Amino acid sequence: MKQQRFGQQLAMHVSAVTIGWNLVLSAGKLAAGLLARSGAMVSDAVHSASDVFSTVIVMVGVKMAGKAPDDDHPYGHERLECVAALLLAAVLFATGLGIGVSGCQKIFSGAAGSLAVPGALALWAAVLSVIIKEAMYWYTRAAAKKLSSSALMADAWHHRSDALSSVGSFAGILGARLGLPVLDPIASVLICLFILKAAIDIFREAIAKMTDRACDEQVQCQLRQKIGAQPGVSGVDRLSTRLFGDRVYVDVEISAPGQQTLQQAHDTARQVHDMVEREFPQVKHCMVHVNPAAD
Repeated sequence: MKQQRFGQQLAMHVSAVTIGWNLVLSAGKLAAGLLARSGAMVSDAVHSASDVFSTVIVMVGVKMAGKAPDDDHPYGHERLECVAALLLAAVLFATGLGIGVSGCQKIFSGAAGSLAVPGALALWAAVLSVIIKEAMYWYTRAAAKKLSSSALMADAWHHRSDALSSVGSFAGILGARLGLPVLDPIASVLICLFILKAAIDIFREAIAKMTDRACDEQVQCQLRQKIGAQPGVSGVDRLSTRLFGDRVYVDVEISAPGQQTLQQAHDTARQVHDMVEREFPQVKHCMVHVNPAAD
């Protein structure tokens, strides 16, 4: 429970930091876009502002996922974090699709050639945006990896989508200043593909965690090895794992000498249970069944 509270506090801290940076960044890009007469930079500012909404979704999802079990949800609320990841995947997909559609319209309508030439201020704003958003991506990604949080990982990719959007803005602004404004919509279409792939990956991972998918083979092998090495365990007869949001449930059947007392068998099962939940922090609960070992 202490580790769960720490994870929730870390996720909230990371989210609060990124909200602050997004507000500052969106205001700065909006000012630069208006002063430098850059429509691409104004659009980029709106994109950064939308990241605030996505981070709020993460904070709500993490907060609700950390609620204690109740009568209606005796197994906890961890899957609500996956719901938040699904919402973010939808927002990310819509963002990427919007960028791609806008780029294609400009390419095929010839509107790219009629764009006004933006000032150098917008160019520097795009560079600064790429640096800050990429830093936010790695910052959020590190916390997501540490907490195994699908919602935080989705938010990290939203930051990277904004960085890619700023790369497109930079290319478009530079192209316009060099007399090649068509580079802006072409870059937008390429960026769209990266964003759509990230959204699909986040969606698939969240769905997998909501449909009782087993842990990966490496984790299952580690579980078998450590359980089989416990005193009193003659073998591991069966091991099942299932993802529950970002946590894991483990059901294991072990074999033990058949002539031992019920108390001895119980002590062996308790030892296995405590070891699994201690050495595998992602495990929410471990259920142990003892079978008599064959002679």
